Amino acid sequence: MSMLIETAVELGLITSLTVLALFLSYSMLNVCDLSTDGCFTLGACTGAVVAIAGHPFLSLPAAILAGMLSGCITALLQTKMGIDSLLSGIIVNTALFSINIAIMGNSSLLNMNKTETVFTVLKKILEGTVLEGKQVLICALIAVIIVLIFLNMFLKTRLGTAIRATGNNPAMVKSSSINPHVMTMIGLCLSSGMTALSGCLLSQSQKSVNIDIGSGMLTISLASLLIGKILAGSSSSLEIRSICAVFGTIIFRLVYTFALRLNMPAYMLKLVSSVIVIMAIAVPYLKQRYPLLKRRQEARREQC
Repeated sequence: MSMLIETAVELGLITSLTVLALFLSYSMLNVCDLSTDGCFTLGACTGAVVAIAGHPFLSLPAAILAGMLSGCITALLQTKMGIDSLLSGIIVNTALFSINIAIMGNSSLLNMNKTETVFTVLKKILEGTVLEGKQVLICALIAVIIVLIFLNMFLKTRLGTAIRATGNNPAMVKSSSINPHVMTMIGLCLSSGMTALSGCLLSQSQKSVNIDIGSGMLTISLASLLIGKILAGSSSSLEIRSICAVFGTIIFRLVYTFALRLNMPAYMLKLVSSVIVIMAIAVPYLKQRYPLLKRRQEARREQC
């Protein structure tokens, strides 16, 4: 059981980078990027191909750059071609399916068992220490801490504040001589880069990548983000909200682990994801509505 929990935490930390990407694009910029699944796979494919070529550390920036290019294209479709943001994400996500297969050399699966990755390098470093065998957990934790620090520092800069303002009120930003289209492009590039990094780390930790590795990642990330929002409560602090988003991802993965322990079929896990999303959205709403419904019931009783 402890191994399952450790694996859930590792997966939670790795995929929390995608949740932080969604935190930037969805919560800050107010854009729902539906290209997340394809961008996650893009990062996994790019990172795997570069690692197989013998460059494990170069695979990380390569995946990030590939993700940023994907985000740039999504933003261009929205801002320069007048295509709706949801439709833009769907178009890019569809196109990325073919691009990802092309990157993998017309194959839908890449094996990395004999490939040196950032995890195998760290494994060699940790041999003979008390942290031996914890390379995935440590590497994922380092990545999350770096991204958290970068994201919180960036969002407090002048550029980051402009991106947040664009998400809140694009008209006001435009009247302040700030181009909201540029802010949207920068925000989506950064968020897509983080998503691709998440995919790259997951593929290297699993020592394989297939074309469906990013399937359902948007739903998982949205559910995790909403769980994190519940954990953060009414806090307006960027640090607390972003950290809670990471914890929300870990909680989501632990729920997945619990479902697996109940011998639930693998095909039912997407239903579990959907149920978690529904609960994360509906519970706060119903909690807010409950006092009003209670007062109405009491008023009807008094009338009777």
